[in-house]
Amino acid sequence: MTAPTPNAPPPTMPAHTALLVIDVQYGFMPGGGLPVADGDAVVPVINRLVPHFANVVITQDWHPADHISFAANHPGRQPFDTVTLPYGPQVLWPTHCVQGTRDAALHDELRAPHAQLVIRKGFHRDVDSYSTFTEADRTTTTGLAAYLHARGITHVVLCGLATDFCVAWSALDARAAGLHATVVEDACRAIELNGSLAQAWADMGAAGVVRTTSAALLKI
Repeated sequence: MTAPTPNAPPPTMPAHTALLVIDVQYGFMPGGGLPVADGDAVVPVINRLVPHFANVVITQDWHPADHISFAANHPGRQPFDTVTLPYGPQVLWPTHCVQGTRDAALHDELRAPHAQLVIRKGFHRDVDSYSTFTEADRTTTTGLAAYLHARGITHVVLCGLATDFCVAWSALDARAAGLHATVVEDACRAIELNGSLAQAWADMGAAGVVRTTSAALLKI
């Protein structure tokens, strides 16, 4: 992350609101292990949002090389196949965001110097973790909900990668945790796997997640 802009204006979002910057990592950028089309376009949009929030949380996918979600660890399987694991269906992904690699690093141009917390997820070998609140077994938590409640945060604004997986699962779990949730559509990009984007928006809408744009949010 680069240095803050000198003489930045004070935050304009309410103090009970937090920005969740989800998985803005090289693994999800063009050329990464699991590239999201146009994924790098989210970085300047997020950089415009960040100064308006006093509370910022960043998340990182942080997988061991032998992670159960990697197709390479399932002989005879290919990326994007689906298998059944003890916790349910699991898409098998290309190897991405392996701990300590450049692929797992946050984008160099992401500017969030005052972020108070970095949540790493997906580091348990035997369970995947899309949501920044609860892992795919739906019982193992990251502790984020407790942290936000302890800080008096009642509303999260979500941005990052990818809309139809980590952003959507996080937004749904935010609602389940009793938080208001807003997704900034132009600050996200999707993987789009067999209709996953449309399904994600439908699921989020049904759960009461608000869909907005950066211009509408900042009223510019």
